[in-house]
Amino acid sequence: MRLSEDELAGVVDTFGGLTRTELTRAVEEVAFRAGADVDAETVEEWVTDAIDAYHLVAYDDGDRTLYVAGPRAFPEEPPHGEDLPHIMDVDPRQVDRAALGEQVHDRLTDEATAALAGGNEDRAHELLDVSYDLEAWAPVDCTDVRSRLDAAL
Repeated sequence: MRLSEDELAGVVDTFGGLTRTELTRAVEEVAFRAGADVDAETVEEWVTDAIDAYHLVAYDDGDRTLYVAGPRAFPEEPPHGEDLPHIMDVDPRQVDRAALGEQVHDRLTDEATAALAGGNEDRAHELLDVSYDLEAWAPVDCTDVRSRLDAAL
């Protein structure tokens, strides 16, 4: 069993955001209910892939880091995901969309700089697409990043 990046986004979207530990536990619970056994290392790989693809993003609210559905995600409830609110002792959370957008914009800028400096055209193309998704998802302007990526490509 492997949860897709959109299913991982659906897990965090159920609560508005989860810490890394909570996300791992939630995925393990969904897998258990589906009759599968998933270890924390495997979940970590899935989460890392989803973060790299901007399906999940980190949000630092000052007290903790929450993982939320990102700009490329189409959150989808995984099989047995409907049970999570009854299993997890997590109250629904709100995130400041403007602050979240700025944090993701900063990450995008850093990753674009690294991709361009390293000559990674594939990643630069991916990040160009992310820039459009990010603007539709949060109140941020990605013109600066997009212009740099366009010019280099």
